[in-house]
Amino acid sequence: MESSPSAPAEDRHPGSSWAAEPVLSARGLVREFGPIRALDGVGFSLDAGQLMTVFGPNGAGKTTLLNVLAGGLKPSKGEVHLRGRPLETGDPEWHRRIGVLSHQSFLYGHLTPEENLCFYGRLFELPDLPRRVPERLEQVGLARRAKSRTRTLSRGMRQRLALARALLHDPEFILLDEPYTGLDAHAAAVLRGVLASLKDGRRTVILVTHNISQGLELADRVAIQARGRFVFLGNRSELNAGTFEQFYREKVEKVEEVG
Repeated sequence: MESSPSAPAEDRHPGSSWAAEPVLSARGLVREFGPIRALDGVGFSLDAGQLMTVFGPNGAGKTTLLNVLAGGLKPSKGEVHLRGRPLETGDPEWHRRIGVLSHQSFLYGHLTPEENLCFYGRLFELPDLPRRVPERLEQVGLARRAKSRTRTLSRGMRQRLALARALLHDPEFILLDEPYTGLDAHAAAVLRGVLASLKDGRRTVILVTHNISQGLELADRVAIQARGRFVFLGNRSELNAGTFEQFYREKVEKVEEVG
């Protein structure tokens, strides 16, 4: 198992697919807020089609990491590359290549799901909205509620609509921040099916969640973040789901004790 940030892709498995340029790579990411270091040397690389789940306690810096990867925050140090292209904060081309599902849905309650997606589609200057919008609503199981007011939808439905918004422009890199929060069992199962469909070999996904069973189920790579650092980074195949919760607690507690 790896217990430190992954080595550059070309150093890990010579002669394999890892030898190629990774879809997403981060090296030495640091983000400081005054005296507080929310990110402390985070690094990893992901190939096309991989999903990495990031676990960690509150205050570990997980949301800060996603904000940096999304281009909303500039790292104090370090670099992020998407297919070898460096991230520049606020770059519209970067935003066209990523999709983000955060704690805020960015949906308008007085609009219908159809109207919400059309609005965002025009922001992205998508030319085929009459085809694309119904496809995304069908993908998240909301085709029958296309013309309902968004404010009348359940929490789970709004979460799925927010995911449809994030996927509308067919991004190659997707960030998901606690997508299961507040969902009942049925809504979580529907959402899990949608997320599983993203593992089609074309998209690279980072999922932040406190839900260990659901986070492990979809993961190819697993990271544990504590005090701004990745205290574990490894392949899902190396982990035992039955003992992972204890393993997670030990990793976090060790860092918390050291400080």
